[in-house]
Amino acid sequence: MVAAMKRPNVLGVHSIDHFGLAVPSLKEAEDFYSCFGLDVRKNANGLTLGTFASGNHIWGHISEAPVKRLQYVSFGIYEEDEVAFLAHLSAQEVEMIEPVMGAPKGGHWFKGFDGLPLQIMVADKVTPTKKSICEFTSVGAGRSGAIFNSKAPKVQPRRMSHFAIYTSDVVAATKWYERVLGLRLSDGSGPVVAFLHGVHGSDHHLLALVGSTHCGLHHISWDVASVQEVGLGSAQIMRGGYKKGWGVGRHVLGANYFYYATDPWGSHSEYSADIDFIPVDCDWPSADHAPEDSFYLWGPDVPEGFVDNLEPIGEGV
Repeated sequence: MVAAMKRPNVLGVHSIDHFGLAVPSLKEAEDFYSCFGLDVRKNANGLTLGTFASGNHIWGHISEAPVKRLQYVSFGIYEEDEVAFLAHLSAQEVEMIEPVMGAPKGGHWFKGFDGLPLQIMVADKVTPTKKSICEFTSVGAGRSGAIFNSKAPKVQPRRMSHFAIYTSDVVAATKWYERVLGLRLSDGSGPVVAFLHGVHGSDHHLLALVGSTHCGLHHISWDVASVQEVGLGSAQIMRGGYKKGWGVGRHVLGANYFYYATDPWGSHSEYSADIDFIPVDCDWPSADHAPEDSFYLWGPDVPEGFVDNLEPIGEGV
């Protein structure tokens, strides 16, 4: 894990520690996420998602249910902030709730915006404290840069970069996450999308909010080492039979290179390289942008249904 850094005298979560997701088929989930390049393991409650570069940290807990549903999001806080955070939640009059069934024990549970169950827990900071290295390899004249398909390396993301959820009101949800969890707006586009970062240093966004009629998961973003790995990842997942997706391209806000692989339930996993980073001592000049300046700089047309929320309408789990 990365060394902890903290902005003094500011209360705010430092990471998205992990998430809980229910899907109709654990076998399909195991196949998809393994093909994507994650460390997928079985346990008594279903599956866990890790990355081979992040040790034993679990980024996601996958359980089985009749329909796909985002179950909860867990945020990490510093141990010295726990008492103050509980007092803050009480002052904000958030509704404390029982833990989500099957979730790891510990922490403090409450009802978030749109009724999404949220957890805060004392945990190591798993967001980066500096910008991730993005590699570019070339060769000189007279040398071959060919990489043969038969010897192409398997792409394995290094860590989770950010989490994107649907919300019924982007503007109101942004204010809620700022007020309750101490996140800060990086950039946005009115009621369409908002990107929020962690005050103790994080990528341009650790949480993205996408406008919809109700809550749900849009995508999980995973950091890779290069634009080459974004492209290799797209080939890897398509050769595994998952042909539906979007990219390769480059975003405007956050500036990361991307490829989105559509999972069997209509949400997406993103290979992401070279996203902007906001250090702990940086006051990022947040701004509202026109739609044409908020999505992507180049890449193929957005596929039909890319922002459709296919999760059932309903509060919580």
